[in-house]
Amino acid sequence: MSDLIFLDSAGSSIPPAPVVDEVIGHLRRETEIGGYRAAAERRDDLEAGYGVLADLFGCQPSEVAFTDSATRSWLAAFDAVPLAAGDRILVTEAEYAGNAIPILRRAAEAGAVVEVIPSDVHGQVDLGALDLDNRVKLISLVHVPTNGGLINPVNDITAAAREVGALVLLDACQSTGQLDLRGLDYDMLACTGRKWLRGPRGTGALVVRDEVRERLHPRLVDLHSGSWTGPQEYALRSDARVFELWECGIADRLGLIAAARYALEMGLDVIEAEVADRAKRLREGLAAIPGITVRDLGERQSGIVTFTSERVPAMEVKDRLWQASVAVTVSSAGSTLLDMTRRGLTEVVRASPHYFVSHAEVDRALEIIEQVVSRTR
Repeated sequence: MSDLIFLDSAGSSIPPAPVVDEVIGHLRRETEIGGYRAAAERRDDLEAGYGVLADLFGCQPSEVAFTDSATRSWLAAFDAVPLAAGDRILVTEAEYAGNAIPILRRAAEAGAVVEVIPSDVHGQVDLGALDLDNRVKLISLVHVPTNGGLINPVNDITAAAREVGALVLLDACQSTGQLDLRGLDYDMLACTGRKWLRGPRGTGALVVRDEVRERLHPRLVDLHSGSWTGPQEYALRSDARVFELWECGIADRLGLIAAARYALEMGLDVIEAEVADRAKRLREGLAAIPGITVRDLGERQSGIVTFTSERVPAMEVKDRLWQASVAVTVSSAGSTLLDMTRRGLTEVVRASPHYFVSHAEVDRALEIIEQVVSRTR
């Protein structure tokens, strides 16, 4: 669809040419000399990738691990946090189902308690409502929710967690690639490559700060994560790569590195400003359409723009827009149950314009949306 107006970078964005070339080029090389030798040729590039991602996140290369998804990153970090009976796990009302389900399951197994931090009037974490003591072992913090535009205040939450020795696991799935994360304070960060970073599907990264790694106990380990040192002995790695597994898609990993390098070369501050500009234009335009309600919260807002129509269900809006060459998606209550239930919502249309979407395309999308919601059939 050459005339497609793409407003779904919060789902799976469009990779730039250097990423596509990197992935396809390596796959072709594998057909010539095989996967092992092709990977060996790129050993230096793969190693350099840790520095590229460290530049992206403002951390040390030793704190970076590559994974196959944000889910794998998040689960690896969460599963490594020691939990016992009576421990407390705090989540926000913006918690994502992919995190909530393993949290609830493991808490039940360990006898830990899961508690929700209330939101303030803006919908973000209410810092004044943080109830912390030394039983809090983990705060699961969603930076940018999947179902709305707010941006949670990371550093203030982490500062409070430090006072009681709690760990902060930051879900940066929707912020990596659209926001500059280099000034954030957290203990662990999980992200994906396929969204705002414009990398391949099946890629992700995990950041684990050097100073907290010894407090963690990774359970999913193999011959890459450690070494078999004797018949009854082994030794695990002393860097974040202890969270990696030996087997991976080399072409996709090279593509992720290319995507991160592409973002850095463009400028993270430039990307953040451009995305905010497109989202603001779209949000204001939607608010002016009769029958449309913009559902975004937060004092500071991201590139995710959500809305509902009083006449047309969200899924039908999405389908009609696709027929008119506008790509959006729908976020349902099942993915962010706490927030959607609190606000009495079952589903919202989610649009997420990246910097490559022009002002003219945003304006044209608004015209089409107005047409789509003005008819009931």
